[in-house]
Amino acid sequence: MANEAYMLALKDTLDSMTNSFSNIRNAVIFNENGDVIATDNNTSEDTAVRTVDALDEILDKTDLLDSLENIVLEGTEGWLKVSRFDDLYLVTTFSTRANLGQASALADVLVPTVLKVLRRVNLVSVKENLEELEMEHEEPSTHDAKEEQTEPSEKTKSEEHSEDAAEATTKPIVPEPQVNQFIVENLRGLFSPSNTVRVDNDLLLKWKETYPDREVEEVEVATFGGKTVRCKVKPIKEAKFEGKGLIQVHEKTLSTLGIKKGELVRVKPVIE
Repeated sequence: MANEAYMLALKDTLDSMTNSFSNIRNAVIFNENGDVIATDNNTSEDTAVRTVDALDEILDKTDLLDSLENIVLEGTEGWLKVSRFDDLYLVTTFSTRANLGQASALADVLVPTVLKVLRRVNLVSVKENLEELEMEHEEPSTHDAKEEQTEPSEKTKSEEHSEDAAEATTKPIVPEPQVNQFIVENLRGLFSPSNTVRVDNDLLLKWKETYPDREVEEVEVATFGGKTVRCKVKPIKEAKFEGKGLIQVHEKTLSTLGIKKGELVRVKPVIE
């Protein structure tokens, strides 16, 4: 199933919720990175993004991040509920607390059911596509195979050898991954996966220049005690942490490495 169809189905689900309960002002679905996946008709993308940022900032100051499944927050103009469904989050805002329980019960059943159906349909589509490709690339008949098994001429072999040699000669040399040292800073936030670290964007740009033919999406983080982990890498969001030689690491990863905030680690890009 195409992404557009997937998001449209989720949007229709959110519209059904808001139509069923007029008390619901907004309904938004995000992924773990804070990307907006779907909104109802009443919610603009700008409103959804601002909601994500505000929610992330609020929960960053609490101890609910790692164990968050469902949470209800009271604001000056209404109520906000966050529900987690695997790798997605549903955020709904209410004008009053009335019907909050009923709407939450509906969402807790409707959204995961729709997600399950969508993912099942998506898997079926992928399987059908693979079967079609296999049929298109069936083995040739015995007669065709015999014709294709003719021995290449000496001239053809020589030309292939020359092409291989030329390709090996012109293949670019990839520089050895550069090792950097950073001071550890805690990485917190609702949309901060435990398998991701954050470094200065200037360093990411430098890696992009150094390895123009590679996408540096992961780094290896090593302690001076010899422990290492491999993590995805993203730029630091907060301006106050930029340019200070810091690497933001999730608490789960710090626990795995056996280190804490303020310690030094070695970091190098994963080049494949």
